[in-house]
Amino acid sequence: MKLFVTGAAGFIGSNYVRHLLAASDDAVVAFDALTYAGNLDNLRGVDSDPRFAFVKGNIRDREAVRAAMEGCDAVVHFAAESHVDRSIVDPDEFVLTNCLGTNVVCDVARQHGVSRVVHVSTDEVYGSVEDGSSTEGDLLEPRSPYSASKAGSDLIALSYQTTYGLPVVVTRASNNYGPYQFPEKVIPLFVTNLFDGLRVPLYGDGMNVRDWLYVADHCTGVDVALRRGEVGEVYNIGGGNEVPNLHLTRRLIELCGRDESAIEYVDDRLGHDRRYSVDCAKLRALGWAPQRDFDEGLAATVGWYRDNRWWWEPLRARAATG
Repeated sequence: MKLFVTGAAGFIGSNYVRHLLAASDDAVVAFDALTYAGNLDNLRGVDSDPRFAFVKGNIRDREAVRAAMEGCDAVVHFAAESHVDRSIVDPDEFVLTNCLGTNVVCDVARQHGVSRVVHVSTDEVYGSVEDGSSTEGDLLEPRSPYSASKAGSDLIALSYQTTYGLPVVVTRASNNYGPYQFPEKVIPLFVTNLFDGLRVPLYGDGMNVRDWLYVADHCTGVDVALRRGEVGEVYNIGGGNEVPNLHLTRRLIELCGRDESAIEYVDDRLGHDRRYSVDCAKLRALGWAPQRDFDEGLAATVGWYRDNRWWWEPLRARAATG
């Protein structure tokens, strides 16, 4: 099978490409606009595989998507603007990329007659969950421009299945962590700050809860949805590791050899959701389960950033200069 993978030079997309090339005989067309979070270094080591091809392009560019998707059998759509803080400052870019871009990907996939489209989304579309866990049939209650744009993109993708018969599957994952995550997200931001002797900015009282999913486990979940999921269905992918941000911060401080004086409490984010939690029984019924223990995965992630300054130091320097 030949797969068209959008956002393939980003954090999760590049890990998925690595997974595909290691675990299958599939060929990959890696499509990415190489914006600030897209980085060809994320694909270093797999770019020489004869089954791999990279195409630079934006999912909002219909002709670029059409040309690159030609001859592909299936689509796995990771490309998105994804940082909540950035969405609060520049919501237009999130709506354009996440909604218009998804529409373009689905429409071109329909015209090419692909056999499956997996649209990769987020648990944030369910909104803040006070008790229990969100199931795939729950009401969508997004509370930031980012999560609202992702909820819209979910509905756009699913509408193509209903209206045109495009074989769409949607996945919604909890917070990912692991290698190659751009250092604006909480774990790589805190780890790289701690390595450099800086403080870490913790929102509010630090008791907002997130469920952490190791990126390799997310990739296997997406692959199960691709190969075994039912068309028109939504599948949650969670790690089962619900941790308050303060507890996560303390664990990172310990792993990086610092103390709690490194914490800088800052004003809470606008509309900051208190808790996310997803029920993954539907995907587990297809044979998927997360494999990485959270403490083990967190230690491995810290170790990866410790060993790969060559990767993240230029990204931090670029961000600091705008």
